[in-house]
Amino acid sequence: MKDKKHLKARRERRERRRHRIRKALHGTTARPRLVVHRSLRNIEAQIIDDSVGHSLVGLSTLAAELRDTKFDNRVAQGHEVGIRLAAKAREKGIEQVVFDRGGFRFHGIVKAVAEGAREGGLKF
Repeated sequence: MKDKKHLKARRERRERRRHRIRKALHGTTARPRLVVHRSLRNIEAQIIDDSVGHSLVGLSTLAAELRDTKFDNRVAQGHEVGIRLAAKAREKGIEQVVFDRGGFRFHGIVKAVAEGAREGGLKF
């Protein structure tokens, strides 16, 4: 098992990347911010209007609509999260967003969420 120093350093590196990204990104009412967070078990995505500090739409793999669905792998799960989040956003009239990868690398699950959201009709 990895020691605690290694895990703490890894978390701190991601936090530094996240803050560096957030300096440049700001969600507005016209273009809110789509932020993705992945943990070892779950994938969460939400659309946030930073000008008022409110979450407009959110979806997680813990949500009732996705909890019981079986997926082949986590990338497919992320793709479905992106598609369903985009559908919810379009119901609320959100067409364009700014993508915030939250300090995670843009590949695998995070990329699948972005592609699913694009497929669902959101423009980045």
